Amino acid sequence: MSQLAQPSDAGAAPRQLSRAKLIIAASLGNGLEMFDFTVFSFFASIIGALYFPSETPYGSLLMAVGVFGVGFVMRPLGSMVLGAYADRAGRKAAMLLTITLMGLGTAMIALAPTHAQIGIFAPLLILAGRLLQGFSAGGEIGASTALLMESAGSHDRGFYVSWQVISQGASSLLGAACGALLTSTLSQEALHAWGWRLPFLVGLAIIPVGLYIRRKVEETYSGHEAQRHSSDAARNPVSIFLREHLRQFVLGLAIIMAATLLTYIILFYMPTYMTRVSHLSPTTAYLMSVLTSLMLIISALVAGLALDRLRQHKRLAIGSLLVAIVLVYPTFVLLADPATLWLAMISRLFLVAAMGFNMTAGLLLIIEALPRPVRATGMAMTYALGVALFGGTAQFVVTWLLEVTGNPMSPAWYLIVMLLISLAAFATFRERHFD
Repeated sequence: MSQLAQPSDAGAAPRQLSRAKLIIAASLGNGLEMFDFTVFSFFASIIGALYFPSETPYGSLLMAVGVFGVGFVMRPLGSMVLGAYADRAGRKAAMLLTITLMGLGTAMIALAPTHAQIGIFAPLLILAGRLLQGFSAGGEIGASTALLMESAGSHDRGFYVSWQVISQGASSLLGAACGALLTSTLSQEALHAWGWRLPFLVGLAIIPVGLYIRRKVEETYSGHEAQRHSSDAARNPVSIFLREHLRQFVLGLAIIMAATLLTYIILFYMPTYMTRVSHLSPTTAYLMSVLTSLMLIISALVAGLALDRLRQHKRLAIGSLLVAIVLVYPTFVLLADPATLWLAMISRLFLVAAMGFNMTAGLLLIIEALPRPVRATGMAMTYALGVALFGGTAQFVVTWLLEVTGNPMSPAWYLIVMLLISLAAFATFRERHFD
């Protein structure tokens, strides 16, 4: 095993970068990818109408969220390829590659002509862009989270890792703010003609900044030296992870499921749900998402600090998940009645706060239980497959349930059942703390 540029204290911050610059470098890619996913989710109705014409609005929306979900199919492949690359070539090299691939996928979506302009090639371009985004996202979380944890000391790992969740909240906040601004200032014609592309172009413009910052990152681990001494661990981290950590992998998938479903249903899908089921204006729905994104940022930061102080990762994760389970059904009930809109908003804010605590604790619980030679691979594979199975299907399943049952509470029951399964996984997961 080799540690690059590590001082005698393995948890000391890299010498060449301040803690703030390191956190930005590690969390920027995840934030940008989540920003693109958020924007796609928020503008799913417009993208569906422009690229997937159908006789019914639900038909176009189903095809759009279906393509949104297809992008997640590439996440497991990206996690194996790019996660293993991070464990061999280093966290820095993998992070540079993932942000470059993300930029290419974003450009394809932002600049794609519509179905009315080039026919079938238009949805194919959107599909290709989503597949490329999914591939890069599959490897991003493993490399960047490993870098954050390995750059932290044993007393502040929670704070460092929490920035992965904070970056998701910030990206959702920026996406929701863009949605609120565009829907309130542009006409429907302008929004459909070019307005929906602006957020993707904003994300694309930040790519060069991300590349520059990540080139300055000091490496924390590379498998090149280990490869000369142990061919299995260094050359085939995927194989050793599956062979030696299979139980942890399966339980990790169920752990990731909770945060994933809460994120993609409560945070990302909710604007679409509120406009179609609760009949709120898009601007109001987006403004509500701005508040929930702020709550995710705050709760993740508080959770990270609490994890470092209390050192009770598992208990904090289980407690926050129990709170989320209790709040799901009342939140959907209150949303269905315009008279209880503000009560619904308060309930949703508490639900997102519980999600922030659970997501932060879950990430730290999983990555601390992985040794360095397979850390990026194991984290990437667990997160990517969990998100692919549950996040990639969440919006499609919820939209399908609403159309088939006609019951606005059907998403709540689906979410409650899945969260109970995740609760059992947290309870049986073995907590470990590797350096």
